[in-house]
Amino acid sequence: MAAAALASSVHAAEFHVAVNGNDANSGNPEAPFRTIQHAAGLAQPGDVITVHAGVYRERIDPPRGGKSDVKRIVYQAAPGEAVEIKGSEVAGNWVKVQEDVWKTELPGSFFGSFNPYSDLIHGDWFSGKGRPHHTGAVYLNGEWLIEAAKLADVLQPAGTVPLWFGKVEGGKTTIWAQFKKVDPNHERVEINVRRAVFYPSKTGINFITVRGFTLRDAAAPWAPPTAEQVGLIGTHWSRGWIIESNAISHSTCSGIALGKYGDEWDNRAESAEGYTATLRRALTNGWNKETVGSHLVRYNDISHCEQSGIVGSLGAAFSVIQSNTIHEIHVRQLFSGAEMAGIKFHGGIDVQIQGNHIYHCCGGLWLDWMGQGARVSQNLFNDNISYDLFFEVDHGPILVDNNIFLSACSVNSRSRGVAFIHDWFGGTVNANGYDGRVTPFHQPHSTALAGSHDNPRGDDRYYNNIFAQHANLTQYDSTPGAVMGGNIFLKGARPSKIEVLPAVQPEFDPAAKLVRETDGFYLTLKFDPAWLARPAKTVTTALLGRAAIPNEAFEQPDGSPIVINTDYFGRPRNESNPTPGPFQNPGQGDVKLKVW
Repeated sequence: MAAAALASSVHAAEFHVAVNGNDANSGNPEAPFRTIQHAAGLAQPGDVITVHAGVYRERIDPPRGGKSDVKRIVYQAAPGEAVEIKGSEVAGNWVKVQEDVWKTELPGSFFGSFNPYSDLIHGDWFSGKGRPHHTGAVYLNGEWLIEAAKLADVLQPAGTVPLWFGKVEGGKTTIWAQFKKVDPNHERVEINVRRAVFYPSKTGINFITVRGFTLRDAAAPWAPPTAEQVGLIGTHWSRGWIIESNAISHSTCSGIALGKYGDEWDNRAESAEGYTATLRRALTNGWNKETVGSHLVRYNDISHCEQSGIVGSLGAAFSVIQSNTIHEIHVRQLFSGAEMAGIKFHGGIDVQIQGNHIYHCCGGLWLDWMGQGARVSQNLFNDNISYDLFFEVDHGPILVDNNIFLSACSVNSRSRGVAFIHDWFGGTVNANGYDGRVTPFHQPHSTALAGSHDNPRGDDRYYNNIFAQHANLTQYDSTPGAVMGGNIFLKGARPSKIEVLPAVQPEFDPAAKLVRETDGFYLTLKFDPAWLARPAKTVTTALLGRAAIPNEAFEQPDGSPIVINTDYFGRPRNESNPTPGPFQNPGQGDVKLKVW
């Protein structure tokens, strides 16, 4: 054992990369490489690639990964240095066409084998709203323009958000763009040229760490659950990645992809039956805990992606998504489909989504199919357009605890077997009726199939929540299997008759408001001291029982029991009488809490 450890330490290396380097160098601090990809070609398990300040315009395709969690390959920005890796190139030689409209012509060699301006966004569950959309983009000083449906639109006077249009013909690419009152030859104009910034072309590239970079500008394709899911950065059917402390932005479709490999069935399965077949093929292609998933995605700022901030079909299972800020996702809404959200997972088995701030997205978190064993805890959701949470045809168990939901719709569910514990609901709760699709469930903490079932409403649990005004739980009045207790209903929120002795205060307005200040986000609200005196139970695995369809307990991914004995901030709860809502005894009367 000692000899093996010594051999590992002897062979570990650190390669340095700098914008003034040369790939013919040795890669040490005094003679760094010029490209990250060159270092990637040399790095072996246990090695570190340290990238120094500057802008790098390349796609990193790691040819190999690490061997274990402790012997991984690390890609990191040098501490304290600003490192940008971009999928774009600078586009110059702009010629003025008319007032505020310019054009540039680029040879085919500018793009090589991939040209985003002839690459249409397409695939299962995608809708272009009656017009073509390309994966290309045009950026003026870091802000992207909007693709026009036709050239004539660009030749009109520029609106609030300028337009661009591209045409590939005769071996050259012509781009027209509106630059209001500026000469683009004197500004920074960039265009997408690469599908991804950090993405392995092979599957099974395990135990990679990517840390501390600004990653942006990718012509990423549409990423449905039935096809290979390429993001600006992606794991490509691998295991054990750590993606941390990065700023990830401006992907035509998805920012981080934790998802599926590709095969001949890509984008040929747009149906429930087709996805079930996709799942069965995935099981034969190594979808299990030992080979795929178990990623850690934390401390990232993810924004300005037009499909999803984080997407993952099957390959996100057993992962932890923690302490990320996800915002400005699919807000332009130029196209549509069924795959857009701040986070969109299929097959999120045992995934832990904890301590994130998800806001200004088309929708917050969407767990679609097989979110069995998932936990959504201590997250802040606000100002999401359609919903904060969407559960689609999951059978549970899913645990949702200590969250703050402040969008107009807190929860939209076509699932069952969900437990809502100590949450703050500022919006509606829609527990939709019967969904006849037959969808799978699994053996506990495993990808192994245990059966399939349709999706009737019911089997949900609500304990110790505060419903601020819009929620109406009377929709559960005739639902078998629902259980409720210790909830508080304020200013028009309505309990279900299933609950015995709910606290209903129709005239009490908590006046909850999220305010952004220079040092973070604060929640102001009114807290009635009477709530502290209401009897409430500490919620445990034993209290929650088992989700009916899979007959599985609400428990930790390792099978140990759960006790909800901390609050949104991680502070201990009074286990003899926990305070309703996400905050343990936050104060009385007018309260101001820093929540992010």
